[in-house]
Amino acid sequence: MPTRSFKPTTPSRRGMSVSTFEELTKVKPHRSLLTSLKKYSGRNNYGRITVRHKGGGNRRKYRVIDFKRSRVDAPATVMSIEYDPNRSANIALLKYEDGAVAYIVAPQKVVVGDVLYAGAAADIKPGNSLPLENIPVGTFIHNIELYPGKGAQMVRAAGAAAQLMAKENGYAQIRLPSGEVRMVRLNCIATIGTVGNQDHENVSLGKAGRKRHMGIRPTVRGSVMNPCDHPHGGGEGRSPIGRPGPVTPWGKPALGYKTRSKKNRSDKFIVKRRNDK
Repeated sequence: MPTRSFKPTTPSRRGMSVSTFEELTKVKPHRSLLTSLKKYSGRNNYGRITVRHKGGGNRRKYRVIDFKRSRVDAPATVMSIEYDPNRSANIALLKYEDGAVAYIVAPQKVVVGDVLYAGAAADIKPGNSLPLENIPVGTFIHNIELYPGKGAQMVRAAGAAAQLMAKENGYAQIRLPSGEVRMVRLNCIATIGTVGNQDHENVSLGKAGRKRHMGIRPTVRGSVMNPCDHPHGGGEGRSPIGRPGPVTPWGKPALGYKTRSKKNRSDKFIVKRRNDK
């Protein structure tokens, strides 16, 4: 979906760009697939902030997405391509022959009127979902399950795609968008093609207010705080942080410090790390 910029009539308009939304169908979201979203502003059940810089934002309804594609061998017609405020990708409304409807993440090159299938016998074309054992090596895929029947958990963002590299000993080796190569069981489901809305990364917000509309509050640098508020704070004028490396507000190392558990149970499924040379 291409982007368009504006004439610099105001300072914020100068650097602002938006999607043209020309791929979207002008319809209201399907009411039966909407649920309400409660805002927690980054607070847990004790009322304590566990995720900073969250709060406010425009009111949104959650679109229930069918990540499992459990209706096997049932043809589904794409009725519309719609905007989803809860994710970077667009979503597609599917209607089955028995009248049932479902939302899926809209793949690239899927348009209104296309007929999609899910199941082992489905064709290798964008939007169809198959077990990994039925997908040819080298195919680009998205919406990948990690555990059979749980639903897609990986490669769901706009413009993302993974590649099926090999199949052996009951596992498929998949190269993820980050460069990591990971093993996934062959009976897990994946969708053919690339996630749509590739130009999402080219959108420039242009002003702070658009970030607030998304429910993201300002982030203040530690170096401009007082020493009682942040380890980087204090000093006369613009001072260095006074430490060997940057730290979090709680004194833990930041920027490069590895936080992944040394005994993570998924380590055995990772063939190649994303930052390996």
